[in-house]
Amino acid sequence: MKKSGIVALSGQPNVGKSTMLNGFLKEKIAIISKKPETTRDTIRGILTEKDCQIVFVDTPGIHKPHDLLGKVMLTRAQSSLMGSDIILFITEKKTAFNRNDENILERLPDPKKGKKVILVLNKIDKLKEKRLLLPIMKKAMEAYPFDEVVPVCALRQDDLDRLLKIIKTCLPEGPFLYPEEQLTDKSEWFLIQEIIREKILTETYEEVPHSVAVVIDEMTEEKTDSALKIYATIFVERTSQKSIVIGRNGAMMKKIGELARADIEQLLSRHIYLDMWVKVREKWKKDPAALREMGYSD
Repeated sequence: MKKSGIVALSGQPNVGKSTMLNGFLKEKIAIISKKPETTRDTIRGILTEKDCQIVFVDTPGIHKPHDLLGKVMLTRAQSSLMGSDIILFITEKKTAFNRNDENILERLPDPKKGKKVILVLNKIDKLKEKRLLLPIMKKAMEAYPFDEVVPVCALRQDDLDRLLKIIKTCLPEGPFLYPEEQLTDKSEWFLIQEIIREKILTETYEEVPHSVAVVIDEMTEEKTDSALKIYATIFVERTSQKSIVIGRNGAMMKKIGELARADIEQLLSRHIYLDMWVKVREKWKKDPAALREMGYSD
């Protein structure tokens, strides 16, 4: 009998949800950076092994929203919790069970309803001694009756196999939700947008990472060399941010383009041309029309 189910990866920003998703799949489908709120949309990563299919849902970090974009992200994260069969509540020693974690705990389902909730203590490589896990685990079980508590290091993929085995035992019986060869529910357009945004996040500073959005305007086939030409617009909120993204004599824009192009070519397994423009869209994170245009509205 086949088993399949939806597993939501939940937690506050920067606890390693996207790194964990990529680790489970052994493929990079979710962008990663050290900047908070890197993940803005829910991304489904599909792992199919023999008679078992796990649909992992990477969610935006749950936090108090400060604008309309933040509210959309919170709604998507909350919806993923409600629509899942299993929840991985991911935390780490540095932030374990602080006020943000307590806020997320309040959003978890009533234990009496029977949904499996697994506590994942990530980044254990940062602990000098493993015995330091014990007080965290004790506090965890006092806060919520987790079905399992699993320490891991998603970055090094330590103990992800053990966590995967536990997830498989919790899956309900049922048919596969996606074709066996499918890896994600997201389109190439979305993945390309995210690659470009990732490079901006890693290469820029100050308020730029929080104020940038990327939209693919068009993709066309070049007749001369069969390359794919991608036209993208980078939106920022202020002229000063535009200057940072472009850089002196266009140096930053060139670097972002080179880094993004390499990853996109690896994703598509073909040669591409990347044509990017930067535009100012003031207060776009608070503008419903702008959010719809950028794919952030529900």
